[in-house]
Formats: sequence, structure tokens, C-alpha cells
Amino acid sequence: MRTDRLIGFAGALTAYLTLTAPGVASAQSVEDLRQLSIDQLSDIDVSSVTKSTESLRNAPAAIYVITHDDIIRSGATSLPDILRLAPNLFVAQTSASTFVVTARGFSGSAGAQNFSNKLLVMIDGRSVYTPLYSGVYWDDQDVLPEDIERIEVISGPGATLWGANAVNGVINIITRKSGQTQGGFVDVGGGNLEQMVAVQYGGRLNDDMTYRVYAKTFQDDDTVTATGAKLRDNWSKPQGGFRFDWAATPADDLTLQGDVFHGDVADSSPSTDTIGGGNLMGRWNHSWQDGATLQVQAYFDRVSQSTSDNGGSFWVDTYDLDVQHSFNVGDRNQVVWGGGIRSAQYNIQGTANLFFDPPGRTLLLADLFAQDSLSITNSVKLIAGLKLEDDPYSGVEPLPSVRLSWKVSDDTLLWAAASRAIRSPTPFDTDVVEDIPNVVHLTGNPNFETEKLIAYELGARLQPTSRLSFSVSLYDNVYDDLRSIVILPDPHILRLEWSNGMRGDTYGVEVWGDYRLASWWRLTAGYTAEHEDLTFKPGDPGLLGAAAAGDDAPQQASLRSSMNLGSRVTFDADLRYVATLPNPAVPAYTELNTRIGWNLTDRVQLSISGFNLLHPYHLEFPSNEGGAVPRSVFAEVRWRL
Repeated sequence: MRTDRLIGFAGALTAYLTLTAPGVASAQSVEDLRQLSIDQLSDIDVSSVTKSTESLRNAPAAIYVITHDDIIRSGATSLPDILRLAPNLFVAQTSASTFVVTARGFSGSAGAQNFSNKLLVMIDGRSVYTPLYSGVYWDDQDVLPEDIERIEVISGPGATLWGANAVNGVINIITRKSGQTQGGFVDVGGGNLEQMVAVQYGGRLNDDMTYRVYAKTFQDDDTVTATGAKLRDNWSKPQGGFRFDWAATPADDLTLQGDVFHGDVADSSPSTDTIGGGNLMGRWNHSWQDGATLQVQAYFDRVSQSTSDNGGSFWVDTYDLDVQHSFNVGDRNQVVWGGGIRSAQYNIQGTANLFFDPPGRTLLLADLFAQDSLSITNSVKLIAGLKLEDDPYSGVEPLPSVRLSWKVSDDTLLWAAASRAIRSPTPFDTDVVEDIPNVVHLTGNPNFETEKLIAYELGARLQPTSRLSFSVSLYDNVYDDLRSIVILPDPHILRLEWSNGMRGDTYGVEVWGDYRLASWWRLTAGYTAEHEDLTFKPGDPGLLGAAAAGDDAPQQASLRSSMNLGSRVTFDADLRYVATLPNPAVPAYTELNTRIGWNLTDRVQLSISGFNLLHPYHLEFPSNEGGAVPRSVFAEVRWRL
């Protein structure tokens, strides 16, 4: 059940103790089947590394870009499934509607009431992590694949620019301007697990004003148990929205966009969770002839959820204002600075046994940041930045970073970085109360501290030939004050409280690359390996063990083949391997997705996709946390009117 991420600790804890107590994307369309060349892929503009536009080949970070073409050719219809294309992410499906998405470990453990909460996710700069527990409700997030320009995936901290909770990575989903999606568009698909229909229309009010409106709905069927029996976790979610773009002057662009959704999620018990929400965002960009730019962005976001069987519910309203200014100082300094303020108001309606005290708050977050990119020589650049963030629980936190890049040649970039990031406390850390008489009493800790990271990174991005490019990143992450559980003295009941008793480090390697075998055939491969060494501070009982931080795959690998079979047919295959999850143990698995697309005409594309084709079903996360993922097929018609 969706609210299990906030409530229901006692039963999960009992089960867990029983098990563990022993210790540049172009405006692609059906008319365009081209694949980007290696040079074009390297020259894609990205903005998430330094908050200024630069080509991917010059970005000094472990960044992978999922292009619009990659997304359409994958056949994936949900954001988490699209994110499987990024080799520097771990993605696991736990039910029809829920996923675990992480970078560099810390996937969480529902048995320990610990969830993946160290990854910042944005849609067009709008943060979609929830302030209730610092994670992401992936069933709330949806964007039409047709409207995504690219997804920038950074593994490694980004707190200096993006703030608290950008600890292990940043995902920035960037949508296309309405001018790129003109005319009518219909997308209809169905298969053994999913049925979907989406309609969209883009128009022009005058030479400078464009818009689009869309509506989408889908129905996803149940996942299955570890033995193949169906779980009751099917769900559906109608959604609609709009985007309006106005080039007011040659120097000014304005954007207004919004979405609204409502969904029903079946529960394994005879109940249904209802989810809903919406957002509205406005952005103004201004540029000067000397290259300076200014961006002002504001948004409102609301999410809500209720459960029919116990009356539990919550809502969160977020108001955010951000200002960013960039300019050059002489020929060698590029400065970006800015600040923002965010207000998150929430209310949680608990039950007799589990509630939050207080049930609601207004959380006010403010920040100020500055970063200077200094060209020491024509090939060596030093990037130093600092964010001061005033958190409602922990006060002002400094979040510095230093990056050094060396452009050895046009085709070789070496870089190194050191950064500090934090995960801020949340109401789940400080205010939660679970009281089951004569069994357990759990409380949040009003003195819970920020979880801290000092990260060290080395990387290289190379293009030795016009057919081959690859990226290598090494990292060593040092963590402190990670969340743990302590036992409070009480002779009559198991009395527990959150604490900050875990620490340690993780280190690993990330490698990915593209190889163009021919003008019509591209291979993409990726590999990650990580080692975790987490321990408990003196005096902490280590109640649930270090596995409470996450059941993380020590290795994973992927290989994707993309072919243009003539002028109208494409064939794509994606093979992925995930090693055994250690505790609780989940067997390693290898799975295959494929898609064949046929441009019937210049306006109509037919496709059929197969997902998880190698097995009838497989587990991606511990069975006590969700279901197994079945094999599925999906036929789709994309029609541009």
C-alpha cells in the first residue's frame, strides 16, 4: 500500500527482525528515423552539471543523457521504465505502480521503514521529491514520452546547485517546447498488462505564441507473487495538462505549464488507494547581448492520497520561487548565482495506532548559492561553488563543491571533484508515532540530524574514434549520521526511536559507452560495480544491521542495440543484468526488452514491444516488499494528425 512508505512500522519491523536479527535531441517524430551520430551525441547540450548550457563532451560529471529518440525507440511508457535506459541508475519495480530508483546505492528497506531518499528528481526544474520522507512517489509522476526532449541523469552529489537531497544523484527531466509539438497527436496501445490512450494538440496563437494541451489515461494490470499468483495491485490514472510558450521579445521567453491527475491503486487488502494532485509552473528567461542570463521560476504543486480501509490520508502543498543569474567576468570567469524559497504545507490524517505529532506543519526552506567557473588555461577549468541552505529542522548548512576539468584534446576530458551533500530531516524522521499496545512504541526523534556525505570523484570522457565514445567514473562516498534505530529503556514494551548511529563509505566504478557499428546500427553498453562498508557508531545497537540502508546490487550491466532496417523499420533490443541483492537475498536476473517499429506512412507508426521476455516473471526487490514483474507485450499506434 502506498502509505506504507509513511506508516505501518510495527508489522514490518517484526518480520524484518525475524529475518535479520542475527547480526541534443532533435524534435523527433514518426517522419524521422535517424540515429544521432557519435559526434552529435557528444555535442548534446546539458544544463544540470553547472546550471549553464554546455556540451556533454565538456561536462565534468558522471552524466548520462537519455535522448528523445532513445525514449521512443525503447517502447517504455512510464518514467521509471524510461530511466532503466540510464546505466548509472538502479531501477526495481515492486508493484504495478511502485518503483525503487537510486544512484550509487541506498535503495532502502521497507522492513526497516527506510526508503530510497537520496536522489533529487526534477521535471523542468520542478522538484518532485516529497518533503514527507525525502523520496519520490513515482506513481504521481508522468510525462508523455512524446513530450520529453531529454533526461539528464547525474550520478553523484549535486547539492551545491540543487540543494539538500541531491545526495547520490540528480535526475532532470526536460520537456519539449510547445512549438516542437505542433498539430494533433494520438497514441493508442494495449497488451496483456497495460492499456493506454493519449491525445494531444499543439497550436499557434501568433508568430511568437504556441501552446499544447494533452490528456492521457491508462490501466495497468496486477503484478504477481514469487510463485506466479496474481497480486491485487492494478491501477489506473487519468491525467491532463498544458504548456504555453511565448517569445515576448528576442531577449525574453515566458513559459506557463501545468498538469492535473487522479488515480486509483488497488491494495492487496480489499481496499483502494486514491491518489491525486496537480501543479502549475511559470518561468521567465531573459538574456543580454553580452551573454548574461536571468531566470525566474515559480511553481505550485499539490499531491494527496487516501486509503479506503483505515481512513488514513495526507496532502502536501508546495510553493516555490527560484531566481538564477549568470554572467561573465572578463574572458575567464563564468559566474552563476541565485537563491530561492520554498514553503511546503502538509497534513497527515493518521489512525489510532499510527499518527504524526503534530499532524501538520509548514516547512520553510531558503537557500543562496554561487558558483564560479574559472578557465585557468584554455584547457583547464576550475569550478568552485557554495550553497547555504536554511533548513526548517537543522538550520543553515553549507554545501560546497570543487571540480577540476582538463580538456586534454577535443576528444578527451579528465575531471575530478569533491563535494558535500546532506539529506535533511523530514516529518517521518522527527514526528512519526506508532503505538500498538503491549507490542511496540516507535517515535520520531525531534533532534534527528542531517545525514551527511563527503564525495570524491574521478572521471574521464573519451571519443577515440568517430564511431566510439565512452565515459568512466570512480567514486568514494563517505557518509555520517545515517539513520538507525535505538531501543529506549522500558520493561513492558519494545520502545524505539530513530537515531543517527550509522556511518561508513561506499566506492565503485561506472562505465558506459556508444559504438556505431554502421550508419544504421548503434550499440550502447553500461556497467556499474559498488562496494558498501557501513558500520554503527559506538553505543548504537545496530538493531537492524547495515542492510537497513539498502538492498543494493553490487553489479549491474546493460547492452542496447538500435537498428534502422531500411528507411521505415527500426528494431531495438535492450539486455540488462542485475546481480544478486545481498540482504534479503534476491536472485540475480537477466532480462530482455525488444521493440520493432514500422513507419506505415509519414504520419502513422506501428510498433510492438516485448518486456522481460526471458522469464514468465522475476523478482527485482525482496518479495516481502512487493510483487514479481511478469513478461508482457504491448502493441502501439502513434498517429500524427
